[in-house]
Amino acid sequence: MTSMKYYGAGFPYLKTDELPGRLIVLEGNDGVGRSTQIQLLREYLEEHGFGVSDTGLKRSPLTQPGLDAAKEGHTLGPLTMSLFYATDFADRLENQIIPALKAGFIVLSDRYFFSTIARDIVRGASPEWAKKLYGFALVPDLIFYLKADTDTLVSRIINGRGFNYWECGMDVKNTGNLYDNFVEYQKSLTEQFNHMVKEYNMIEIDANRSVDEIFNALKSEIDPLFQQEEND
Repeated sequence: MTSMKYYGAGFPYLKTDELPGRLIVLEGNDGVGRSTQIQLLREYLEEHGFGVSDTGLKRSPLTQPGLDAAKEGHTLGPLTMSLFYATDFADRLENQIIPALKAGFIVLSDRYFFSTIARDIVRGASPEWAKKLYGFALVPDLIFYLKADTDTLVSRIINGRGFNYWECGMDVKNTGNLYDNFVEYQKSLTEQFNHMVKEYNMIEIDANRSVDEIFNALKSEIDPLFQQEEND
């Protein structure tokens, strides 16, 4: 990334001519394996001498306590939650991501704003409104969409951390059955991700495969980015 490019107006008060770092985003459904791949990529890049910073949803010290409390109590409506997540993203972008890029770090983001757009639309938000809300977002260097079948997602969740209220979309349609709710909710999110692939120039990665196979696919896309820099 050599200059700041936004999806909209960006931060009008924040002017920076050059960003020597790189911003790499991993997106995808709950249970697709993003966090595992972020950790593997971090270790891989650090072994090759790069400074790495990672971030993800709800990691802003400004908003994390409030978001956690709101989700525990299920007290806020969809619009308020949308704006809460947008605030979380804006704070992390301004105070974590951009400073790291200015310092020449590679920033690995476990989700960006695409997941929140997908969630907002599934909860009834206007797609146009949801996308314009993130006009301040910096355009990443690479966006990977880890795509897995719903059966794969179910298997990983059952054999991992288990179902929870929000990943099952129980606030959208509460049937009382976590399994069925998870399946239908994740299918709805997948539909939204599929719409965004071309619009946001995402690189689709088959995430039905093993951890190592997914990691190798990511490396094959990332390595040329840094080989080009070495040749410049």
